Amino acid sequence: MKCIETALPGVWLFEPKVYGDARGYFMESYKKAEYEKYTGPVDFIQENESCSQKGVLRGLHYQLEPYAQSKLVRVISGLVFDVVVDIRKGSPTFGRYVAFALSDLNKSQIFIPKGFAHGFYVRSETAIFSYLIDSPYMPEYERGIYYNDPDIGINWQRMKDCPLLVSEKDKNAPFLVRAEINFKYNIR
Repeated sequence: MKCIETALPGVWLFEPKVYGDARGYFMESYKKAEYEKYTGPVDFIQENESCSQKGVLRGLHYQLEPYAQSKLVRVISGLVFDVVVDIRKGSPTFGRYVAFALSDLNKSQIFIPKGFAHGFYVRSETAIFSYLIDSPYMPEYERGIYYNDPDIGINWQRMKDCPLLVSEKDKNAPFLVRAEINFKYNIR
C-alpha cells in the first residue's frame, strides 16, 4: 500500500495494492495494523454506504465533540471529487482544504481525522461511497459548513450542463466564520 500524507497533516491518502488478472481483482480494503502506522489508533465501529447520482454535492459535514468522527472513505462504484477542510481552531492550516479524485478504478482512500469537515461531488452517472467511522451518528451533534464558502474557496470542478443537487440542509449551512466548532489544534 502506498501512503501519502497530504498538505493537511493527519489527512492521509491511501493507495492499496490491487492484484488483477482476467478473473477480476483482489485488494485489502482495510488492515488495521497497517493503517494505524499512519493514522494512530482508530477503532472503527460502523460502516456506512451512500449512493448518489451525477451532480450531487454532499457536505461539508462533521460532528462536534464528544461524538466527532474519524473516517476512512472510498468509492466502491463511480467517481467523486472529494474534499477535506481543516476546522481545528489554532491550526496553521485552519480553513484550508485538500481535494482528491476517488473512484472505483483508482481504489484510493482518504483518512479524515476528527477536526476536519468532509464533502464530495459526484462526477459519474452514480457513485457508491463507503465510510468507516469511529463514532456513531448523533444528529444533535451534526454540523455543516456552506459548501461554497468564499473564505475556503473550494473549486468543486463542477461539470457544465449538469444541475447541482444539494440538500436544503447543506444549502443553509453557515459559513466557516459562523460555524459551531469545538475542535482545537493539538500538536502531536
